[in-house]
Amino acid sequence: MGARAFVAEYVMIDVLTANDVTGQYPLSYYAAQRPAPAPHRPLMGHNTADVCIIGGGFTGLSAALHLAREGYDVALLEAHRIGWGASGRNGGQLGSGQRLDQITLEGLVGEPNAHRLWDIAEAGKQLVKSLVFDHGIDCDYTPGIIEADHKARFVEESHRYVEKLNREYGYEPFSALGKDEMRQHVASNQYFGGTLDKGAGHLNPLAFCFGLAALAHKAGTRIYENSRVTQIEPGAKVWVETTNGTIKADHVILGCNGYVGELNKRVSARVMPINSFIVATEPLGEDRAKALIPENEAVADSRFVVNYFRRTPDHRLLFGGGETYSLRFPPDLATISRKPMLNVFPQLADAQIDYAWGGTLGITMKRLPHFVRLDRNIYSASGFSGHGLGMATMAGQILAELTQGQAEKFDLMASLPSPRFPGGPPLRGPLLYLAMTYYAMRDRF
Repeated sequence: MGARAFVAEYVMIDVLTANDVTGQYPLSYYAAQRPAPAPHRPLMGHNTADVCIIGGGFTGLSAALHLAREGYDVALLEAHRIGWGASGRNGGQLGSGQRLDQITLEGLVGEPNAHRLWDIAEAGKQLVKSLVFDHGIDCDYTPGIIEADHKARFVEESHRYVEKLNREYGYEPFSALGKDEMRQHVASNQYFGGTLDKGAGHLNPLAFCFGLAALAHKAGTRIYENSRVTQIEPGAKVWVETTNGTIKADHVILGCNGYVGELNKRVSARVMPINSFIVATEPLGEDRAKALIPENEAVADSRFVVNYFRRTPDHRLLFGGGETYSLRFPPDLATISRKPMLNVFPQLADAQIDYAWGGTLGITMKRLPHFVRLDRNIYSASGFSGHGLGMATMAGQILAELTQGQAEKFDLMASLPSPRFPGGPPLRGPLLYLAMTYYAMRDRF
C-alpha cells in the first residue's frame, strides 16, 4: 500500500464496521466455546436514565453493575453485542500492576503515587477474581502468568524486579525463573529466563463478559445491543442519540477504548486503535498440550510486539502475536500469528489452526490508561494498552464511584500523563507504522 493510500485509509476507516459483520461475534475460539446469550433489544424511541453507559465491554459492564447495585437507573448502549470488542477477543491474561512496571512508574509519578497505582491495579485484579468466584462465572480461570525474556541480557533486570516487588511492595507470589527453570515451564528454546506470577491468571474473557452482563442485568441495568451512539449533546441533562433512539441522562460514561472514533475527538486524539491477532490450534491431545506448558500458566514474552500464549481446557494452544499496521484485518488471519507461533514452538509445524481472529484495542502514548472528565457529568476511561482485563474492570468501578461523588481514585488516574499522538488523525497511523516497524526489527535482530 502506498503512503497516500495508507493515510487515506487510516483517516476514513470505521473500526466498528470495517472488519466484522454488524451485530455478530467474530469466529473466535471463545465464541465457539460459549454460546452467546439471547440478544438484548436495540434502543428505540425516547428514554431517560440516571446514567447512560456507552460500550458493553469490561469498563461499561463493570460501571453498570456497580451503579445498578447502588440503586441507579442505568442504561447501557452497545453498538454490536455484549463483549463484542477487545473485551471479548483478547488473550485473557489477568496481569498484576499497571501496564508499566513499578520502576518506570516511580520515575514518572514518584514513589507514593506509584504505590497507589499498584494498589489500584491489584484491587482490579482482585475485583475480577471476586466476580468470578463469588458469583460462579464459568470462564475457566487458571492461576499463573510467566513473563519470558527473549534476550539473555534482560534476565538480570527481570530478577531484580522480582526482588523489588517482594521487598518494597510486599508482593510474594512473584518469583524468578532461570534458563533451566524456564525450559521446565515453557518447552521453547526462545527464552533465557524470566518471572512467574502466581497471583496473576488467565481466563476466557468473552465468558467473563457474559457473566458480568448477567450480573449487571440482574441488578437492574437496561442493556441495549445493536445501538450505536451517533451523537452526545452535553448539558445539565446529557442527550445521547443512537440510530433509532435517544436517552436523556444525568451522567454519561464512555467505555469505548479503541472504538471511540469520531464520537469524542478529545479521547481519540490520545487513544489510538491498533489490531492484534490470535489463533487457536486444533485439539492437540492432553499429553502434547501439557508438554508445551506443563504447569498451565499463561505466557507473555519481552518482545516489543509481544507474543502471548496459553493452553485451553480442551488442550489447544491459543497464541497471539504478529503485527500489521493497517486498521483493516488481513485476508489470511491464521498466517499472521502462525509464523511467530512456530518460532516459539516449531514442534507444532503439523498442527492445524481451527480458529483465527483479530481485535482492535486502544493504546496511549505512555501506555497508561486515559481517564478524563469530558464535561461536568460526562466521563471516560480507555487506552488500557493491552492490560485491560483487570484495569478496565476496575475502571468501571472507579467511574461508578465518581458518578456517586467519590473522586479520589479517578483523580489519580486522570493525573497520569496522557499526551496526544503526534501528527493528528492524518499522520498518526503512518507514524505508528514507522515506530512499530523499527521496534519489530529490534525484536528480530
